[in-house]
Amino acid sequence: MGKIVIVTGGTSGIGLHTAAYLQSQGCTVYTVSRRPCDDARFHHICADVTQEADVARAVKSVLDEAGRIDILVNNAGFGISGAVEFTDLATAHRQLDVNFWGMAAMTHAVLPVMRRQGSGRIVNLSSVAAPAAIPFQTYYSVSKAAINDFTLATANEVRPFGITVCAVMPGDICTGFTDARKKIPAGDEIYGGRISRSVARMEHDEQTGMDPAKAGGYIAGVALREGNRHPLYAIRFDYKFFTFLAKVLPARFLNWLIYLLYGK
Repeated sequence: MGKIVIVTGGTSGIGLHTAAYLQSQGCTVYTVSRRPCDDARFHHICADVTQEADVARAVKSVLDEAGRIDILVNNAGFGISGAVEFTDLATAHRQLDVNFWGMAAMTHAVLPVMRRQGSGRIVNLSSVAAPAAIPFQTYYSVSKAAINDFTLATANEVRPFGITVCAVMPGDICTGFTDARKKIPAGDEIYGGRISRSVARMEHDEQTGMDPAKAGGYIAGVALREGNRHPLYAIRFDYKFFTFLAKVLPARFLNWLIYLLYGK
């Protein structure tokens, strides 16, 4: 019997490719996002993961129709860029509300279902910016670092119930994420043009980055894996090597390297 899967943010970017791959493997896929979707491959639910009532309604809809939830892929997210000094706190809160609290809300809603089932898998979308925070993308980096810690702690909480929780840390991927980034250019002159240079470098890396179909296939493969082999995954060898360096290098040296890449 095919697995019942929820993919948040499943109507665009790597979320769409993840959903498509899972559907091709015989899964029944429910996509959840604020925007409508008429893709016949999926069962779509219009919902905002930052709204508790929407989350509850989405999970109930899946249960009413399918009777269970085997996999949750928490993919919904967006990015902001700019200096901390010039980023208003409302925008910063919105970054955390979507990227972290939306993920937490969906997880909170499905865990009782999976616990009663005695099985389930949750895959959270993190980033290589989690172990190596990127200047002028501070709040984005913070949201992804929080996801990693949430993943590690929750995985140990629910392990005895047959539920596995992991996070995937993509690097640069060529999607609409770049164009959708909320840019805050204020203060660029004060910072000597470093904000615009950093964002331009990041966006160049993204637009020449990994094929989103390959990234989606990888994420879907992680979602379909049985057992609890790894709590954190990085996509592609170079990013696996990068996350390894982030673990073994002294923080001072790692942060200096990040400064040379994205801070100067």
